[in-house]
Amino acid sequence: MTAQPSLEFGQIRKTSLISNILQDALTVFWGDWLDLRVRIAQVAASGLVSPLIYILAFGLGLGSALDSAMKPPVGNTYLDFILPGMVALSSMTISFGGTTFSICGERLYSKTFEEILLLPVHPLALFLGKMMAGVLRGLMTSASVILIALLFTRNLGFISPLFLLVLVLNCAVFSGLGVIVGLNVKSLEGVGLLNNFLIVPMSFLGATFFDPQTLPAILKFIVYLLPLTYTSTGLRAAAYLPLSQFPWYSIPVLLTVAIALSAVGAYQFSHQRD
Repeated sequence: MTAQPSLEFGQIRKTSLISNILQDALTVFWGDWLDLRVRIAQVAASGLVSPLIYILAFGLGLGSALDSAMKPPVGNTYLDFILPGMVALSSMTISFGGTTFSICGERLYSKTFEEILLLPVHPLALFLGKMMAGVLRGLMTSASVILIALLFTRNLGFISPLFLLVLVLNCAVFSGLGVIVGLNVKSLEGVGLLNNFLIVPMSFLGATFFDPQTLPAILKFIVYLLPLTYTSTGLRAAAYLPLSQFPWYSIPVLLTVAIALSAVGAYQFSHQRD
């Protein structure tokens, strides 16, 4: 007779825990938003440099020669083909870099990160709050690149719900990775080193400039180990292809990576000593 009330109490307690974690995560996020809101233009423009250079050099420069020799797998021109990759690239760069440098600044220079660790909240809430701030950074920069894509292509697929879902998941993955890196590096030089060995290679190998289906098997295996590959192919399909040809596996892959990073990040916060 007592099993049912006990089960209901357990469900209520679990629901209450989840609700508290989400509320605390929003509180942590709000603290970062108060800093971000005075630098919206700076954050939105900070990730535009590399995509614009790639658009000019590859899309308009190299692309004009490629268009006369071949037709891209999707889109009418090579510029159309790489624009979704540029959205993926900008969101990755700023979600990772902005989050990492923000946490490093709090840990190593302003020394305010200890105050965050003293908050009476669940470690997962701390991670989610920081990750949400990184997602916002990535979306603000991506919005600028999407605007450029809309001007070039007049394709509303760049603002479709499926396109935006994949984009948010990509921002979550790389901002989560940025939180973990920010918690572990000992100096800004360490951030630069990881950026050079992780983010820069992924920028070129993450299917931003090419179709991974055309690669040999061994290279295809390596490329599909990178989360950016699933983002680039997913965004490209969402912008140009019908739903029947969308690579639906990209969504659970990105979601799984984001959840795994959340578990690692929560563990890291629970054991962080600064």
